[in-house]
Amino acid sequence: MFSSNELQALLADYAAKHPFPERPSGLYEPCTYMLALGGKRLRPLLALMGCQLFTDEVQRALPVAWAVELFHNFTLIHDDIMDAAPLRRGQPTVHTRWNVNTAILSGDVMLIYAYEHLLKVSDAAIVVDLLRLFNRIAAEVCEGQQHDMDFEQRESVSLAEYLQMIEQKTAALLGGALAMGARCAGASADDCNHLEKFGRLAGVAFQIQDDWLDTYGDPARVGKQPGGDILQNKKTFLTIKALELAGENERAELLYWLNTPANTPGKVIAVRQLFDRYDIAAHATALKEQLQCAAFEQLDAVSAPRERQTLLRQMVTQLLHREY
Repeated sequence: MFSSNELQALLADYAAKHPFPERPSGLYEPCTYMLALGGKRLRPLLALMGCQLFTDEVQRALPVAWAVELFHNFTLIHDDIMDAAPLRRGQPTVHTRWNVNTAILSGDVMLIYAYEHLLKVSDAAIVVDLLRLFNRIAAEVCEGQQHDMDFEQRESVSLAEYLQMIEQKTAALLGGALAMGARCAGASADDCNHLEKFGRLAGVAFQIQDDWLDTYGDPARVGKQPGGDILQNKKTFLTIKALELAGENERAELLYWLNTPANTPGKVIAVRQLFDRYDIAAHATALKEQLQCAAFEQLDAVSAPRERQTLLRQMVTQLLHREY
């Protein structure tokens, strides 16, 4: 079996052997730039791990893993446009470095190449299954993004709505990557289904941990000052849960702070004090642990040998307990 580092090396080698064309440079240079910005490449790694649960021939899943990475980066390019974000991983976003039209078109062609890589899987029957799963997941990601944008215009969002949104926008692709990788190894529909559910549950828990870290993480470890979501008036688990539990006066106070500009003095401290009054951090931890338990129940139901599951279990556990 391959380690995480060895799987990443296989992915990097595959990517190096399948670069974008050089011409027209105005179309493909932004694609190469975006992929070079770094990141954990978690989603393609999950695809390879899903395959490795059932076979040592993880090379079977390399085209799928790279397709997942291309799709993910396509969504990031377009998300940055919609968010008017100037930076991505500390570097200028594609639409900032070039322009919006270039970013839209370069994102589009990344999506097209994602499909090209899916077609590189040799078994035609498996390709059909992969395309069906990929299309379903891709549509969910778009739906999640639309819900996220809709929420920005609404004063009230329920916790159930928020959890559904992050499942679609973030977690669906994690579960889909695992299931697609497993299908490349010939895994049954039942095993693929359990793996997809595992990835979705773990993905929602991952986002809850992100919400917690943004407000309560150690700045020295997270690498930024806490409270970015508060400053941007984002609807996260913490704010939604606080609004759900707060009494009338505290709810009015929280809504006041959540509608003030980012540069309002004392904003982060005031909102965090309201969170602390209702022990919101503990609620976040409890939900994360509940989701983690449900996720591992799904993994337990997968027919792959327990020893082959160890690497995936370890990685997900580390992600859900990370402090940065």
